[in-house]
Amino acid sequence: MAVALAARPAARPKRADDRYGWQAKGFAAPALVLVAIVLYLPFLWTGYLSFTKYTGVGAATWVGLDNYRDMFGNPDLINAAVNTLYWVVGTIALPVGLGLAIALLSHGLKGSFWYRLPFLLPYAISGVAVGIIWTFILQTDGALTEALQTLHLPGQDLRWLLDSPLNTWVMIIATTWQGAGVNALLFGIGLASIPHGPVEAARIDGASGWSMFRHIYWPMLRPLTTVVVGLAIVGSLKTFDVVWAMTKGGPGKQSETLALRMWKATFQENQWGTGAAIAVFLTVITVLAAGLYLRRQLSESKSVV
Repeated sequence: MAVALAARPAARPKRADDRYGWQAKGFAAPALVLVAIVLYLPFLWTGYLSFTKYTGVGAATWVGLDNYRDMFGNPDLINAAVNTLYWVVGTIALPVGLGLAIALLSHGLKGSFWYRLPFLLPYAISGVAVGIIWTFILQTDGALTEALQTLHLPGQDLRWLLDSPLNTWVMIIATTWQGAGVNALLFGIGLASIPHGPVEAARIDGASGWSMFRHIYWPMLRPLTTVVVGLAIVGSLKTFDVVWAMTKGGPGKQSETLALRMWKATFQENQWGTGAAIAVFLTVITVLAAGLYLRRQLSESKSVV
């Protein structure tokens, strides 16, 4: 018996790491519960509503996949999806591209922050305020039309907010005015963090202009660019405020985005099931687009390293 007790391994003392691990989980638990209540439960409820017919009053009636079938056969939703695609392409090309150009042109200049500041100020304005400002400029007989007439320049007869897809693209320009400055700030921080060694070596080898950007700046800005473009994709897919302030999706439904179509279907047309189906579809598209893009970029970065 004594030999058996001696042969039995001693109990492993409880490590401090285990105690600290449980303490950390205890501190994180309230935040996880809050996230579950605020984010996950509403999404599950929205997912349930997407399979029902519900007007916001009374009980919901289960209809299965009918909302999704109707959604994909609805020309209004197809038009909203096309406009949302315009927003994705335009938001990546214009605010990100212009922000990068501003950062590169001001990089290395004394007081470069002050050159970027005028572009950054519109970012402090809300999307609705941006929409109101640009509506004053672009509306029929607005500031832009009057300026073109005074200067006898072409474009006086253009209906900036009434013709599709022109109205979508001018709203993308309005968003570019708001968002290019913060992208310039982010790219400026990225340029300032590039080590001087490779830059000076490239200059000694005769690199300048496009070759400097292509072989030095762009590869070193790639991780930051991945984040900026990823945020632009997510933001463009859920565009709502600027469109609502400038055209409310009109004329008719010509300039609606998926987010605006979802809101109208739910709160104006009282088709909560259809609105929920659009919300689920938009969420899946947003997660897939951002996830696939980030996965591809990060995998390419690892392969380069």
